[in-house]
Amino acid sequence: MSAIQPRTWPGGMMNAVAITAPGRVELTRIPIPEPRPEEVLIRPSYVGLCGTDLELLHGTASYLKDGRARFPLVFGHEWCGQVVAVGEDVGGIAVGHRVVGQTMVPCGLCRMCQRGQRPHCERLVEVGLYGLQGAAAEYIRMPMRSLTVLPEALDDLSAAFIEPAVTVVGGFDKVRCGLEDEVAVVGTGTMGLLAVQLASRMARSVDAIGIDEAGLKLAAACGARRTLRPDQAREGAYSLVIEASGSPRAFLRSVQLAGTGGRVAVVGVANEPVAGFVPGELVLRGVDLLGIRHGLDYYDRTIQLFVDGVLDARPMVAGVLPPDQAGHAFELLERGRSGPPKVLLRFNDSRRAS
Repeated sequence: MSAIQPRTWPGGMMNAVAITAPGRVELTRIPIPEPRPEEVLIRPSYVGLCGTDLELLHGTASYLKDGRARFPLVFGHEWCGQVVAVGEDVGGIAVGHRVVGQTMVPCGLCRMCQRGQRPHCERLVEVGLYGLQGAAAEYIRMPMRSLTVLPEALDDLSAAFIEPAVTVVGGFDKVRCGLEDEVAVVGTGTMGLLAVQLASRMARSVDAIGIDEAGLKLAAACGARRTLRPDQAREGAYSLVIEASGSPRAFLRSVQLAGTGGRVAVVGVANEPVAGFVPGELVLRGVDLLGIRHGLDYYDRTIQLFVDGVLDARPMVAGVLPPDQAGHAFELLERGRSGPPKVLLRFNDSRRAS
């Protein structure tokens, strides 16, 4: 069982890592979140950094531009940890449980939530992005309903990849990937490599398409049948295309690669206009274009895919650093466009590290 024994909710101050201004990451001291009846206090173990965190650091993230987020910001939306205290109304989660937290925290009461569209909640907040403190700290407080207990069979390092993986898993479900599909995955970052792994087990074939040689080699190791540059891939050759790069040019190429009656699942976020996009192509070729906004309902399924070995975090890890090297971690992430894409911070010793 857990080395952590039941205890009351701690108070006082804690260490955290915050983006305090564009280009500046600092260790800081902030108050430990106060107890709430239906919330849980967790000590994070691993916190993954991604392109969105890099945009926050650069000051270019949409959350900053539209005022939802502001500095100083404690980041960290890809994480796992161990429960150290629970509110008085919490049930099903106990001190010592290892958990993964959902990034999106919907209200549950608005029109969209009542329609079953929780990712589009009208009062949505997102951990480490806007509205809720991120996991780059000694403690994070989370609503009970936004946590999933991890099985013993899953190590903490792998668990830190569940958050990005749920979007991929949700996307494959929504576009109905099947054994008859010939799949193209555009992009060889974390999302792209996860998509290659999943497609290699679900579809007839999967080709990885990218511009980074090291990323393409990783895609081959993750199960891609072929690795291609964008100009090497044949237009109209795929029944299913996963756009995982977030590049406007890659979005256009993804639409071109889809065959008649094909589907394109967009999991990358391109925040610039797409020059040359002709909407009539979708109509005349009968192509379904789906935007995948997270996979809020896919945490349990994704955990099982990691336990079963369908998804594997290890090929994607570029480095694991302590919190006092967070600035260097961001530097690695920025340079790591060639090679394994994921950099993580390790906050607390874990009995289930990989």
